[in-house]
Amino acid sequence: MTLHLARPTAQRRTMTTTTVSTRAPAATLSTPPNPTTASLERAIEDRSSRLPGFHRLSARARQAVLVRWAGLDEAETALLGGTGALTLERADAMIENAAGVFGLPLGIATNFRIDGRDVLVPMAVEEPSVVAAASFGALLARAGGGFTTSADAPVMIGQVQLLDLPDDDLDRAAARILAARDGILDVAHRQSETLPRLGGGAKDLVVRPFRDTPVGPMLVVHIHYDTRDAMGANAVNTACEAVAPLLAEVTGGRVLLRILSNLATERRATARCRIPAAALARDGRDGHEVAQRIVEANALAVVDPWRAATHNKGILNGIDPVVIATGNDWRGVEAGAHAFAARDGRYGSLTDWHLDASGDLEGSLELPLAVGIVGGGTRAHPQAALGLKIIGAESAQGLARVIAAVGLAQNLSALRALVCEGIQDGHMALHARQLALSAGAETHEAEAVAMVLVAEGAIRAGRAAEVLGELRGGISGRPTSG
Repeated sequence: MTLHLARPTAQRRTMTTTTVSTRAPAATLSTPPNPTTASLERAIEDRSSRLPGFHRLSARARQAVLVRWAGLDEAETALLGGTGALTLERADAMIENAAGVFGLPLGIATNFRIDGRDVLVPMAVEEPSVVAAASFGALLARAGGGFTTSADAPVMIGQVQLLDLPDDDLDRAAARILAARDGILDVAHRQSETLPRLGGGAKDLVVRPFRDTPVGPMLVVHIHYDTRDAMGANAVNTACEAVAPLLAEVTGGRVLLRILSNLATERRATARCRIPAAALARDGRDGHEVAQRIVEANALAVVDPWRAATHNKGILNGIDPVVIATGNDWRGVEAGAHAFAARDGRYGSLTDWHLDASGDLEGSLELPLAVGIVGGGTRAHPQAALGLKIIGAESAQGLARVIAAVGLAQNLSALRALVCEGIQDGHMALHARQLALSAGAETHEAEAVAMVLVAEGAIRAGRAAEVLGELRGGISGRPTSG
């Protein structure tokens, strides 16, 4: 049987299990007769993210599927293979002291249905099992209709710190700021020509007093600034610096810090899903029991910061790779997520899992997500625009909604594994190939070594080196170079 993987356009691509050609008039993948083949072809035509057998294809074959599914042109396809991707010259223009570029694998998480739309999710990550876990979590959620999401307006918070206020009278200084509110916001608003035209710019002002700090009383003024489809750090920082002299004049105080906050509490995204208990059944274990176990496991993260740190790190295992693949600031997203998890004075879970009246599992995730589709790395890095196109993100809010859904899927998959077979069972099997590469295996040898490690249940670095030596016909032990 032949699976036709040509795009339905005049320009077609040829796909075999090892190469992608941009010259041939047709694209085919020869396979044995397999119902999954026809199902995959239908999924591509229908732009369904449920791609049967996708994970069993070669990397080149997956790439060809993605080209068709996302409608990538020749230049974009070249980026997938590294050709035309980040060059040393481009890197040198992006950062200081550039001396090279550093690559990451780009995986595609499947099965996502978000707000009624099927989405393929690009994930730039080095850790095995992350993409698989996100895809499995999305498959579970799909059984209940997929994810529903929401996102606040893209409002960032800028902070201006005021010290040495006359007579340490915070209340009088705060009143003067509020009386001058409109003039202060007008100055902030005029710092951007573009954002106000698009409906963004300065929106509000909040004064926060701190009466007892290690250096005495101070005020912090928050400027709420709508950055539209940008993450907006530069716009917010510019606005803060512009209003600083006016704030000093109004209060008689001394301005120190003028900087955005990564705790973007005005810019939250939320994802929700419902999983029928029957979809959670595993190895003879009743799905209602699994659902209850997930609720109980999440409860520990609610009350215990030691567990919550690992629980939330698992959520960010899904979020960070999407943020990276779209050229956004994963460090800022992580900082905001962890601070948000401690907003009530104690660090806790970012997710909520509970049972509905029928015993099905319902989950939600809420966190600040300051991401953009214009500006910064989203345009400076050639592959970032590719990631945004694959997702189909048409706004910063739309991208945030997809990222929140991925975080919830990742958490669901991790919890289900933890309360059933344990996290190591699946993770270590996928880790076997990485161990093989670390032992010195070439790419074509890694799969064979991994298969032996998994079959033996001995997924260890030492055994990987032994198997590689045996595979090459040498003596047991770590191979030596030369």
